[in-house]
Amino acid sequence: MRAIEGIVATSFIQATVVPMLNRFAPLVPLALVTLLFGCASHTPVSQQQVVQQAQVTTKNQSSAVYQEELATEKELAEFADSKPYQLPVLADSILERGMSLIGTRYRFGGTSEAGFDCSGFIGYLFREEAGMNLPRSTREMINVKAPLVARNNLKPGDLLFFSTNGRGRVSHAGIYLGDDQFIHSSSRRSGGVRVDSLGDSYWSKTFIEAKRALAMAPTVVTARK
Repeated sequence: MRAIEGIVATSFIQATVVPMLNRFAPLVPLALVTLLFGCASHTPVSQQQVVQQAQVTTKNQSSAVYQEELATEKELAEFADSKPYQLPVLADSILERGMSLIGTRYRFGGTSEAGFDCSGFIGYLFREEAGMNLPRSTREMINVKAPLVARNNLKPGDLLFFSTNGRGRVSHAGIYLGDDQFIHSSSRRSGGVRVDSLGDSYWSKTFIEAKRALAMAPTVVTARK
């Protein structure tokens, strides 16, 4: 009986299933090609969306961290009030000395009145007028433990940092004068120490952040006058 059932099943398969497979066999390669093409066309889009979402998330996180680190006006005022001197007095001394040096030539690695680069100019003024020894390079200077100041809360004497090489990393620095102006040792081609506007499209676009380095000034200023 089982042998008969086996013969019947085999006959059924040969009579129905095999012809059906033979009928649809030519369509199998086409279906595979369609499936593979669909995967190929959609995969890059999905990956691009993931990358875009990751970039947006990273940007939002960086912005949130920056906002959290910004010192409020109250915090800055309290810090200044805790000092035995007024920060504007030091700022005035630094800026007055800086203005007297306008036209001093740019010299790469320069830290004296014989010629300055941007960080050398800042370091010279803060050392001579505020008794402060700031880091030598802009990459180190931007990391000093000083209050981070919002652009709309800038005060004379604040340090400004810029990314002028197009890579997003700090490569230049200056000192805020007030009224959207700042002083810096720009470059050999532009004449060395000069005053520029932070509102200028170039400087506005390359501006990264500002720090109130004078908040780090020593209690007793021993600067040379």
